[in-house]
Amino acid sequence: MDMQKRLESQVSGRVQMVMFRDFVTRKARVLGIVGTVRNNPDGTVSVVAEGEESKLRDLVALLEKGSTLSRVDLVTEKWSEPLGGYKNFDILY
Repeated sequence: MDMQKRLESQVSGRVQMVMFRDFVTRKARVLGIVGTVRNNPDGTVSVVAEGEESKLRDLVALLEKGSTLSRVDLVTEKWSEPLGGYKNFDILY
């Protein structure tokens, strides 16, 4: 079994108003990842995800690809130990 990890990611580009959070939420749930995704005032999207490292790496690849209508310019990655506390993967409004 993979190591459990925490990933904090910032996604820049055309990632708001293009169903990006829904896309991230659907993909994360399929991968069995828990955490949150939210829009930031500066136009970026923040993702906090916890789960198996290989699944989180799959999620990063999906973040870099983006949803159909989005255009992803940059995905930052900050890795750490999981803190727990998440039961699902949800959109924060």
